[in-house]
Amino acid sequence: MIATGVSADGRREVLGSQVGDSESKAFWTEFLRGLRERGLDGVQLVISDHHRGLMAAVDQVMAGTTWQRCRVHFMRNVLTRVPKASSAMVATTIRTIFAQPTGTLVREQVEVVATMLEAKLPDVAAMLREAREEITAFADFPAAHWSKIWSTNPLERLNREVKRRTEVVGIFPNPAALHRLTACVLIEAHDEWQVADRRYLSEGSMALLNPPEPTALAPASNTNKEVIDTPAAVTA
Repeated sequence: MIATGVSADGRREVLGSQVGDSESKAFWTEFLRGLRERGLDGVQLVISDHHRGLMAAVDQVMAGTTWQRCRVHFMRNVLTRVPKASSAMVATTIRTIFAQPTGTLVREQVEVVATMLEAKLPDVAAMLREAREEITAFADFPAAHWSKIWSTNPLERLNREVKRRTEVVGIFPNPAALHRLTACVLIEAHDEWQVADRRYLSEGSMALLNPPEPTALAPASNTNKEVIDTPAAVTA
C-alpha cells in the first residue's frame, strides 16, 4: 500500500508505504493513523477508489476531509453494467461531466447525463446520481488542479514502477524483504519529485487553497495630513 500527497508548496511526496495481506478497514486505519502520528496534517482531499475498507478508515482517521472517488475506477464500475456495444457511447457521454468549465456546471452535468441514459440504462443513471458528490469533489478546488486530482492515475504510474522492480525478483522470503525493495523505489521517486524543476501543482494555484491572513494595518496618523493612494491590504 502506498500513499502520496502534494505539500503546500505544490511538490509531490511519498507519504508512506506498508505491506499487508488485505485491504480491510483495520489495515487502512492502522496505516492512516501511522501517517498522522508521523506528522501528516492539514489534509484537504483524499483521492482513492471505492474501497469500503479505505473509505471507512478515512472517515474514522481523517474526519471532515473531502473524498474524491477516482473517475477511472468509477468508469470501470459503470461499464460493467453496460452492453459492450454501448460502452464507447456511455464512456464518451460520462466524460462530458469532466469537460465542464465550472464546478457548478460539472455537478449539473451529472444529472443531464443521468437523464440521457436513464431510459435505456437505468442502473447507470442510478449509479451517477448516487455517486454525484463523490465523483465531483474535485470541482471545489482550483480548476488548474482538476486533471491532477480527479483520479488516482499519478499513483498508478508509481505502482507500475514498483511492480516492474519487484517482478525482477519474483519471490520474496518475507514481507520485510518486499518492503525494503519497494521502499527504495519510493525513496528514489520521492527524491526526484523534490528536486524537479517543475512542481506538480503551481505555487500560485496552491495559494488559492490557503490564502494568507489579511495584513493588519496600524491606525493612520493625521499629523501631516497626507493622503496615501495605494492600499496596503484589502479585506473582502
